[in-house]
Amino acid sequence: MKKTADFLRRVCAPGKYFNAKTVAAAGFILALAISRFALLDNYLQLLLMLIGINVILTLSLNLINGYMGEFSVGHAGFMAAGAYVSSLLTVKTFALYSPLWAFPCAVLAGGVVAGFIGLVVAVPSFKTRGDYLAIVTLAFSMIVKSVIENIDSVGGPRGFLGMDKLTTLPWVFFWTVVTIWIIRNFIYSRFGRGILAVREDEIAADLSGVSTRNVKMLAFVVSSFFAGIAGGLYAHLIQYISPGTFDIIKSTEMLVMVYLGGVGSIAGSILGASAYTVLLEALRPLGIWRMAVMPLLLVLLMIFRPRGIMGLREARWLVPSSERDAGVSK
Repeated sequence: MKKTADFLRRVCAPGKYFNAKTVAAAGFILALAISRFALLDNYLQLLLMLIGINVILTLSLNLINGYMGEFSVGHAGFMAAGAYVSSLLTVKTFALYSPLWAFPCAVLAGGVVAGFIGLVVAVPSFKTRGDYLAIVTLAFSMIVKSVIENIDSVGGPRGFLGMDKLTTLPWVFFWTVVTIWIIRNFIYSRFGRGILAVREDEIAADLSGVSTRNVKMLAFVVSSFFAGIAGGLYAHLIQYISPGTFDIIKSTEMLVMVYLGGVGSIAGSILGASAYTVLLEALRPLGIWRMAVMPLLLVLLMIFRPRGIMGLREARWLVPSSERDAGVSK
């Protein structure tokens, strides 16, 4: 018994056998097995995929609202850009090609276009702060919705369909892990330190040599890129998108997930997205009334837990070993 306990302790020791790479590889194999052999029914697989997509959205928005300390409410616009671009590519451009490479290319293209739009929006947006930034990003989201409604080639207000169900559990797991890995490395990089400095005091950060303008624009582009990735995955999961899908309610959902899990926390984003998605599904028998839970939850969070469950704290396994040794982990 003692030998077994010692073996398990060694195997589960962080940084040896049981580390983030091992967990990611095991999770991907499990996702493949679930999808290939139907180990879970279609409903549970759909729920897991929605959780993964929401994790991507929450992490990307947390980069702006949590780590940088700004308040953006236009994230649904970037999600819409990624959804429509990737859908147009798979339906009208890559339709005759193998989905094995056409689908990830389309999703990536949606993310790139969303990131470029994020760059364009960031230039005028970050001349403002706080409530004014919220107004600018909200206006952007409304502009995107109105533009899509007036483009007949993408269905206009009727919506766009014809996409195959190319989003699978392995693909969602892959993009979720990629999002966590890139944003985690970005946060603990030199640019990430600049973002944290901007959150604490932008004037002091500027005087300390931080290029606040470049840091903020880079964060906005990265955030927009992953919102576009999530949009592409969502479009090929639901197989129908319309301008109404990406309205202010969608942005509010993202805000609830960010502030529920905790601002400035990757683990908090994962927790918030998972809890909120499961909660909405659990309340589905209430019908339309379940949507009343969303604004009520946001109000209660702002009053009693403004930083969320894990606000400004991080799970130990998400902190680089050098930072853990320095005692950064909480």
